[in-house]
Amino acid sequence: MNALAYSTFGDHTEPEVRLGGSSWLWQRYGMSIGGVRYGNGVTTHAKSSVTIDLNRACTAYDALVGIDDMTLGVGAARFSLYGDGALLWQSGLVRGNDGAVPVRADISGRESIRLVAEPEHPHESMLPVDWAQSRISCGG
Repeated sequence: MNALAYSTFGDHTEPEVRLGGSSWLWQRYGMSIGGVRYGNGVTTHAKSSVTIDLNRACTAYDALVGIDDMTLGVGAARFSLYGDGALLWQSGLVRGNDGAVPVRADISGRESIRLVAEPEHPHESMLPVDWAQSRISCGG
């Protein structure tokens, strides 16, 4: 089974955003990075940390990350994915108008993952950044 999105409320049998330990996020249907539209994903601020409790055996996390086109090409950020506190994946510096950067990480055996974005400059901390086509692949 593939979880295309994550719930913020649920019965703890599917991946769920940890409300007490996460930054603001906007689950969206329609976003644009580098002039390309994507059907769904999550937007956060350029300074953010979102923890997702997996609540089951999951194998992979996939997404396309970048600076949302609503910034009109302004800003830059680095993206990281952690699993149970260990760094699993990290981008280089991604700038406004850059194309989306693919994320693919093995999350087998992890209980939680954390999506982190860090702005290049402190004054850019509120810029919207996207985790487009965000997908957690979990077993049956």
